[in-house]
Amino acid sequence: MTTQATAPAAPARRSSRPSVPAWFQEYGVYAAVAALLLFNAVFTDRFLTTDNLRTQLIQVAPIVIVALGMALVIGTEGVDLSVGSAMALAAALLPLYLGYGLVPALLIALLAGAVVGAVNGALVSVVGLQPIVATLALFVGGRGIALVMADGQLKQIVNPDLLALGTGSVLGVPLVVVIAAALALAVAFLVHRTTFGRQIVAIGGNRSAAALAGLPVKRVLTGVYILCGVLAALAGILATARLTASDPSSLGNLMELSAITAVVVGGTPLSGGSVRVLGTVAGALLMQLLRATLVKHDLPDSTAQMAQAAIIIAAVYVARERRSR
Repeated sequence: MTTQATAPAAPARRSSRPSVPAWFQEYGVYAAVAALLLFNAVFTDRFLTTDNLRTQLIQVAPIVIVALGMALVIGTEGVDLSVGSAMALAAALLPLYLGYGLVPALLIALLAGAVVGAVNGALVSVVGLQPIVATLALFVGGRGIALVMADGQLKQIVNPDLLALGTGSVLGVPLVVVIAAALALAVAFLVHRTTFGRQIVAIGGNRSAAALAGLPVKRVLTGVYILCGVLAALAGILATARLTASDPSSLGNLMELSAITAVVVGGTPLSGGSVRVLGTVAGALLMQLLRATLVKHDLPDSTAQMAQAAIIIAAVYVARERRSR
């Protein structure tokens, strides 16, 4: 009887790059928000006053709403560059239809966001275009359509019911903040407690395997982009109500970058397969607090942009570490 010798196993090579602690990979964004709040409580005059915190929450609410839709899209390994244009389209349509009543105007504005999402979803799921290419078309063309609808002009909003959406409050909490919080809870429920949410994660993890398993990939992808478009349109409505004017030329500019940043910083990987809703909200708060902190300390906006870029790079690095665990 012969025996076969086996060579001793080679020792596993250790990675030379520094590792990120597991707790920081999971909770780093929340720790960063807490650290910024603590810093401002100590070093920034009147930062933690009710009026200032109210202002910060009002400013971040539209970003949170758009970022929630973006998180769903990124969870499918996609991206939506047209969210700013969807906001502009919603803003342009409001003055045109307010004469028919608030509800019809709101429904038409939200429908415009749904149409933008449906076109994006069809280009991605049916035509097979890459998401960044498919949504780039409406990123450019959508705002052009909005400007044509508005005749390239800023239009004042005087409808008191619409303005109440931007200035109203519930038990002292701004209505836009209440809406953003309610949507965050709804999206969290969608992701973690519904079949649709599990399908989003499965498709983002491996689209080919999801299709072979019989999941309705095309329908889910289209639905995700429609949801993203509707949420962007809602953010456009709320921003218009808060500004008391419809300005498609500037409303939503660079919103896609703000939303993607919030999602990535919040821990949702660009490679898909995961959606971190609470992390997305925390990511939006972190970027808003960072900018506000630097402004309060008389630092130029360029410094804030560089700091945000550094945070984005760190977030992507942490996400890669999480995946490699």
